[in-house]
Amino acid sequence: MSPSTPTPRRVALASAVGATIEWYDFFLYGTAAGLVFDKLFFNGLSGPAAQFAAFGTFAVGFLARPVGGLLFGHFGDRIGRKKMLLLTLVIMGVGTAAIGLLPSYDSIGVWAPVLLVVLRVLQGIGVGGEYGGAVLLAVEYAPARRRGFYGSFAHIGVPGGLFLAAVAFSLAGLLPDDAFLAWGWRACFLVSVVLLGIGAYIRLSVMETPAFQRVQERREVAQVPFRELLRAQSGRLLLGMGTRFIEGFTFNFFSVYLLAYVVTNLSLPKSWALTGIGVGAALGVVLVPLAGAWSDRIGRKPVYRLGTWLALLFAFPAAALVQSQNHVAIFVAFVVGLGVLYGVVYGPLAAFWAELFDTRYRYTALSSLYQLSGVVASGLTPLIAAWLVARGGGSLWWVAGYNVVVAAISLGCARFLPEPAGRDLDARWVSDDTPAREPVAA
Repeated sequence: MSPSTPTPRRVALASAVGATIEWYDFFLYGTAAGLVFDKLFFNGLSGPAAQFAAFGTFAVGFLARPVGGLLFGHFGDRIGRKKMLLLTLVIMGVGTAAIGLLPSYDSIGVWAPVLLVVLRVLQGIGVGGEYGGAVLLAVEYAPARRRGFYGSFAHIGVPGGLFLAAVAFSLAGLLPDDAFLAWGWRACFLVSVVLLGIGAYIRLSVMETPAFQRVQERREVAQVPFRELLRAQSGRLLLGMGTRFIEGFTFNFFSVYLLAYVVTNLSLPKSWALTGIGVGAALGVVLVPLAGAWSDRIGRKPVYRLGTWLALLFAFPAAALVQSQNHVAIFVAFVVGLGVLYGVVYGPLAAFWAELFDTRYRYTALSSLYQLSGVVASGLTPLIAAWLVARGGGSLWWVAGYNVVVAAISLGCARFLPEPAGRDLDARWVSDDTPAREPVAA
């Protein structure tokens, strides 16, 4: 399929669809880790130990994401965004489908969890390279005054992928428990093959971004993007990682840990949590671009700070709602957490982060910021939450306290970052605060 010159809207749509498919693949694992994997791949362990093991393999995907981020970020800054996005899509689709075909512990013994970890690593590498490219595809095509809106389309992929994963598991959950454990959950993973074909077709229709093309034309391509990033803008990279903390915690606490908590710790129907996750994620799909568009009007930082303050203030009410064991209260906690809080925090971040860095190493910068911080901010959140709940005698109060600390750290980091809305993406940087008037030697 030969690409034609696309509009920003068409590029943003391509970014959103491709990202949604990849995040669907990645989030299927988180849902399955809370509902299935402890029973099928770690059933040789006791109940709590099996849950810890399942969440441990969930975290492995986040440990692999920095590898994918650095690898694809390097080549995305060297040879282009589009090629890397197609490759990450294939890696994710193949890895996810293979999980759906993996025999259980009862069939192949210890090889089942070993292969599960290998495939989770493959997922992590694929999605690690996906993020930076999907954001830049949308942001680098967008007009300066609409970057928040168009850039947020790449972020729609996170709640969109979660929504599809929640819907898939909700439908599979209608099956009898034996059928669900035998093949229902596997069908959710095997659908990835169809989605892979759709995503590849859409991304083949998009050309390389204009910003990267200008770098190529000026022969300013970075030789070692990560080295140049650390040399010129390491401060912004570290502060950007801090702003990621509340985003990663909020999403994985509500979408992964609380799902398991409701089903395992409270012994309540999984449909209670899955319905809330599905509605919250659907609301997030709407609020993410609205928050992005709002950041075009009043700035990235004000919108981000509002969402972070709301997350801080909702920490203890969320714990109280879930621990009430009331169906409506649990539903509200999930919808507010994944819809309102996450939507407002996440909406402006695509443009916020992209505008902080030089085009020559921007793919590497976004991938490093998102994936390196994600190890703690996202991947370890279910494990930390499980540990804090165990320390708290089964209650969520200690986790709520941790939530407050995470939000405070993110607010502090945002305080020291500049407001980047509308800046020239072609501007060169010799340091965090010093733009170069003339091109810096590559």
